[in-house]
Amino acid sequence: MILEVAILYVKNGQKELFEADFKTAGQYISSISGYIRHSLQRCIEQDNKYVLLVEWENLEDHTVGFRESEAYKSWKALLHHYYDPFPVVEHFETVIDGRST
Repeated sequence: MILEVAILYVKNGQKELFEADFKTAGQYISSISGYIRHSLQRCIEQDNKYVLLVEWENLEDHTVGFRESEAYKSWKALLHHYYDPFPVVEHFETVIDGRST
């Protein structure tokens, strides 16, 4: 399993619209082969800051399967205008899982 992590900074005054559109956008990412689950979490200390966590079966499910899909074009059109600056997306793999001890 690969964890995609993106820190999202949403333009001031657009939090409610962003969250509503993000609910809609969930259908696009969840339609991709290799998608496991995602969550969007809002920062308590900084109101316009979010973290997006997406679990994929493997890296290519995100970097190729999603990023090269028609679903990504819809995702991008719906969400990318909210970000300032544009987010950096990174991928992580599990080294230690406390649930397995």
